[in-house]
Amino acid sequence: MITYPMKIVKIVNANSPTISVHAKYCDSFFDKLMGLMFKKSIDPGFGIIMAEALESRMNTSIHMLFMNFNITVLWLDKNFIIVDKVVARRWKLAYFPAKPAQYTIELHENRYDDFTLGDKLLLENVE
Repeated sequence: MITYPMKIVKIVNANSPTISVHAKYCDSFFDKLMGLMFKKSIDPGFGIIMAEALESRMNTSIHMLFMNFNITVLWLDKNFIIVDKVVARRWKLAYFPAKPAQYTIELHENRYDDFTLGDKLLLENVE
């Protein structure tokens, strides 16, 4: 089996630069399919970001099946502006962003209040 190095990025809220989180950057089908399913928990300082080729409501929708915990979900447009957010409840069938998005970020449930609709997020490579 071929393994690829995990790409980690730092996500910074440009509107509140003291707010940041590290995330696994997921752009492969398998990484996006698995997401956080079957994980026991998530660290409050870590998450995942799933990237799509284009903005879409359908392609950035998520399900919470096989999830063991609730999460904060942020949907970003192509300019990394938050267009929707929600606390997603475990085992709920589906969540769709209110507006088309290109990126979906999944974080610890307690990170919900750290981000506001309209916030611009910055991604920095972590080496």
